[in-house]
Amino acid sequence: VQLQASGGGSVQAGGSLRLSCTSSVRTFSDYVMGWFRRAPGQEREFVAVNSWRHDRTYYQTSVKGRFTISRDNAKNTAYLQMNSLTPEDTAVYYCVSDPTYYGGTAHEYDYWGQGTLVTVSS
Repeated sequence: VQLQASGGGSVQAGGSLRLSCTSSVRTFSDYVMGWFRRAPGQEREFVAVNSWRHDRTYYQTSVKGRFTISRDNAKNTAYLQMNSLTPEDTAVYYCVSDPTYYGGTAHEYDYWGQGTLVTVSS
């Protein structure tokens, strides 16, 4: 399985960006899709996850209400809509996927995209 993330860029505080992650897997709707991020000098942290099969979505507290994870199964693509961005959201964002695991532990995910940089200026 290969994941291709895109959509990063530079934005001012209060702005929005939408990240995309396209998967090569054939049974995309069966896979959990999620996002992690790593800010400069920080540990990698969980952002959001979605299971289409179980109709579940979960967010890290700091992004809840501002970020929305979604997916288009016909396009094999997951999205992360990010609104009301702050400089603290500056990070490299990674999409992740797994056939079974649903949660916030990074090492449990089998598949990782290459990362896309989001920079938020004040």
